[in-house]
Amino acid sequence: MKLEVPQSAKNWLSLTGAMIAFVALFLIIFLLIISWLTGAGGTYLGLITFILLPGLLVLGLILIPVGMFLSHKKKLVVEKKWPVIDLNQKPQRNALMIFVWGTAIFILLTAVGSYEAFRLTESVVFCGELCHEVMRPEYTAYQHSPHARVACVECHVGEGADWYVRSKLSGLYQVYSVTFNKYPRPIPTPIHNLRPARETCERCHWPQKFYEHKLRTEYHYLPDEENTKWTIQLTMKIGPEHSALGLQEGIHWHINPDVRVEYIATDSARQTIPWVRYRNLKTGESVVYQDPEEPIEGDLSNYEIRTMDCMDCHNRPSHQYNPPALFINEGMTAGDIPVRLPEIKAQAIEVCDQAKDLSDTPTAFAFIDSVITTYYQENYQEIYESDSLLVKQAVQGIQKYFSRNNFPEMRVNWSHYPNNIGHLEFNGCFRCHNDQHASENGQVISKNCEQCHVINAQGPEDDFEAAKIGQSIEFRHPEDIGEDWKELLCTECHTGLAP
Repeated sequence: MKLEVPQSAKNWLSLTGAMIAFVALFLIIFLLIISWLTGAGGTYLGLITFILLPGLLVLGLILIPVGMFLSHKKKLVVEKKWPVIDLNQKPQRNALMIFVWGTAIFILLTAVGSYEAFRLTESVVFCGELCHEVMRPEYTAYQHSPHARVACVECHVGEGADWYVRSKLSGLYQVYSVTFNKYPRPIPTPIHNLRPARETCERCHWPQKFYEHKLRTEYHYLPDEENTKWTIQLTMKIGPEHSALGLQEGIHWHINPDVRVEYIATDSARQTIPWVRYRNLKTGESVVYQDPEEPIEGDLSNYEIRTMDCMDCHNRPSHQYNPPALFINEGMTAGDIPVRLPEIKAQAIEVCDQAKDLSDTPTAFAFIDSVITTYYQENYQEIYESDSLLVKQAVQGIQKYFSRNNFPEMRVNWSHYPNNIGHLEFNGCFRCHNDQHASENGQVISKNCEQCHVINAQGPEDDFEAAKIGQSIEFRHPEDIGEDWKELLCTECHTGLAP
């Protein structure tokens, strides 16, 4: 039986649209079958199957009625009358059946395709792999973070249609930036555009989930010939000593629902905080602390007063770039960088600091290999000749941990992304707890170490000291600097390159 269509559909625009729609539909079905049979998938296949080809399909379908309308318009001008719909005519009945069945199939495919497109754009691989060079630093750091099994959208978008729409609109500009190479290197942290932590982080980490004291053990290796291992064991006062006490004390006291801590930052990265206000919502007590060296002048309404939340300390929860002093320690502890290789700690830190400013990762890898190999050939020839594999292991280990934390192509390294947890390489806690912020009656925000942690044990293996149960010992600096560590901030010496 010959299928007849209305004469108005026999025009080059409608036929072109029909051909585009047919080819797009065929390719969608073909790719779906291939991915189903082979199990192959991936970001780019999904992008083509569920976003690009459906777009072409819709374009083709739109061209069909547009062509028919233009054809009717020409007749309308010539014959001065509108077309007549008569289902007694077979071509028009065929056109109606094609339209009805085509619409039904199209709606079904649209429902399935829309869901798959939504699922694809919300996936981790879409966020992390679609733009390889641009997102590689964030994706790599994310894969080695505590949130490696939490989807990107859970934190960056969250629940609700409004933030979903915002994220997609923001994504349009990001696509433009990547397409035309307009993005900055390194990409700045969107501090002021993040969704409030209470709407994302607190879906899992709610304030009423109390944390007791936590035991933390760290291994450091000194930059001497023996790579002396220095152990420090801390009791971190995350919360109170017993969970029954809730958030009455401890580090997480800052987010106690009965307390409000507010602050003013005078820089966009929120690293300089000269004004802090403590408010007790139960008693009504309010205390303002100011840094006399950087006083807030004028009307407070001219400044943003921010209520402290999780992100003010946990500002790198999934995209942390560690400095060499930390990631080389990690590699040595894991055994990837051999501790028995003389001076490897000092040499590894120095070569990583130099390599971070090179043009790309392969160049940085070649530089690390050349520098480390040459150093041991010239300074420890006997070790190199007798155990060259040890040097090779060190090179590979340094490259491994370097590539997790440094991305020369995007100019990404630890120095561009302050981490506010702790106070060693960045001021973090010391932004407020520095003994300088004082109230009118002389109260200060103290930097006393034991507010947040106590030391249970510390030192090298041959001079290890430990506290008695229930007690603590005073901090002992690995290098003898006298009492200076009590007066100075850690960041005045530690820049990510110190041990």
